[in-house]
Amino acid sequence: ISLSLALALSDLAAQQVEIKCLFIDEGFGSLDKLTLDQTIDTLEKLQYETKKTIGVISHVEAMQERITTQVRIEKGGQGHSSITVV
Repeated sequence: ISLSLALALSDLAAQQVEIKCLFIDEGFGSLDKLTLDQTIDTLEKLQYETKKTIGVISHVEAMQERITTQVRIEKGGQGHSSITVV
């Protein structure tokens, strides 16, 4: 998914289209608690100041506690998954 998003956003940027969203798929699990809190604070501030949609792909529980709107994908059987918006 990350590669597809990166390629699509790169294509839009090349056409000088204003991009109003940011998707981050990063190793939040490797951050200590203080750095993770600072990172989330920074993302919240960035979203507020720029009015851009920021999507974060993460399995880190602390992220789930702080991000109010979530799209959860749960693996099902036989290649199917379920999607819920929380």
